Amino acid sequence: MRILWDASTIRDRVRALGRAITDDYAGRSPVLISVLKGGAVFLSDLLREIRLPARIDFMSISKYAGQEEAASGVVRIVKDLDEDIGDQDVIVVEDIIDTGLTLSYLLSTLEARGPASLEVCTLLDRSVRRIVPLPIRYRGFDCPDQFVVGYGLDVDERWRNLPMILALSHPDAARDDPELLLPYLAEAAPAGPVGGPDAGDTLAPG
Repeated sequence: MRILWDASTIRDRVRALGRAITDDYAGRSPVLISVLKGGAVFLSDLLREIRLPARIDFMSISKYAGQEEAASGVVRIVKDLDEDIGDQDVIVVEDIIDTGLTLSYLLSTLEARGPASLEVCTLLDRSVRRIVPLPIRYRGFDCPDQFVVGYGLDVDERWRNLPMILALSHPDAARDDPELLLPYLAEAAPAGPVGGPDAGDTLAPG
């Protein structure tokens, strides 16, 4: 196990992303959409850094078992949006983007609903595994091709509450031992809103 990004680094980056969205959407009221469950932690912190009357909504999806659907990224929507996004400025907020197949399908689904604009903000971009090109306007970190956990990312629904993001060489060990990562919770971030100095990474479009 090793820490890829600690709590302080994540807070700095989220603040920078929030500032960029605030500047780009000045005078507007964007709708931030997250796919449950992993993106909820990132969305919560990001929302507090956006100085606009932003709104949020959620979707939940389930992948089909068939090989053809899996290969195309087609998913079943378990929970749909509560509000109509027609003529709205929409930002899809993701915890991590991998091959891009599922997100590409979701973007097509949302685009068909007639939003005024549709952009993507992801905390982690595992670009090395990308299969389909995606228009990622806001990205936090480029993620190595490793299993990662923490800050919303889980191992069998556990450890989403880790304040940092860890790379696990042997994720099965974390599955077999429910307390393996418990010491990392002692490094929890201090209470209070996200904040800190500006992050050094750029916000270049994808």
